[in-house]
Amino acid sequence: MSHIDALPPLRETIEKHGLAAKKSLGQNFLLDLNITMKIARSAGNLENATVLEIGPGPGGLTRALLASGAKQVIAIERDERCLPALQEIADASPGRLHVVSGDALELNHETVLSENGVDLGSDKIKIIANLPYNIATPLFTGWIGGDAWPPYWDGMALMFQKEVAQRITAQPGDKAWGRLGVFATWRCHCDIAFDLSPQVFTPPPKVTSSVVLVQPRREPLSVDLSRLEQVTQAAFGQRRKMLRQSLKGIGGQALLDKVGIKGTARAEELNTEDFVHLANAIGGGGGDGGDDNGGGGRR
Repeated sequence: MSHIDALPPLRETIEKHGLAAKKSLGQNFLLDLNITMKIARSAGNLENATVLEIGPGPGGLTRALLASGAKQVIAIERDERCLPALQEIADASPGRLHVVSGDALELNHETVLSENGVDLGSDKIKIIANLPYNIATPLFTGWIGGDAWPPYWDGMALMFQKEVAQRITAQPGDKAWGRLGVFATWRCHCDIAFDLSPQVFTPPPKVTSSVVLVQPRREPLSVDLSRLEQVTQAAFGQRRKMLRQSLKGIGGQALLDKVGIKGTARAEELNTEDFVHLANAIGGGGGDGGDDNGGGGRR
């Protein structure tokens, strides 16, 4: 039996430290080791990997990550009430768990990793987290929107509200296809691994959750992010209108003509590559560097 296995059940830990979940922090704890292990395994082989975890809470997923062989876990936790519980896990796994007290939205994650001895250029890094719903989307877009690419992380396994997961993994023609899907598929391969019912959480949320697996594309199409945001905001902001109307403020039909897209098309018909071409046309070119473009064909 490992030292991790010898830790008391999470329910006892929660009771001992008075860790009632706070709605204001988006806390919904996972206590079932079978489920936390399933999440850890979905991320692939964790041996020799450094894992960045956001919002570990009392440490249910943290335990699973360590038990699955992670070289080390760097956990960022905002709720100071959880720190003693996490320290117990750290004591049971000497040198393998480093807890950083702070707000994940305000911290520079690359700096956090570097300060804990991680070599961003050579170490195998994964981001695995049961993300608090209220910060999940901005964290995700921050991880895939960095200036440097490929990123410092090798892959991610992240839990989202199912509706958000569907938007991230949507394809052209899907009801959920929109700005987040374009942004995600531009730089990454994203798939839903499995869903989790509200009943597996304490307290149960009102919605189903989904674990999304994210792999970075090595050579995504070249585009200025601000231009891509501009064109997708205009297109999906008026998604029921034809593109010649919804894009009127940024070029309209003339812009569409530059890239050979019909003015009668609507936003949900375009794939990621189409939006990249439109963004580059706004910027006066920019090229289509890279050949791992993704996004699928139009439906």
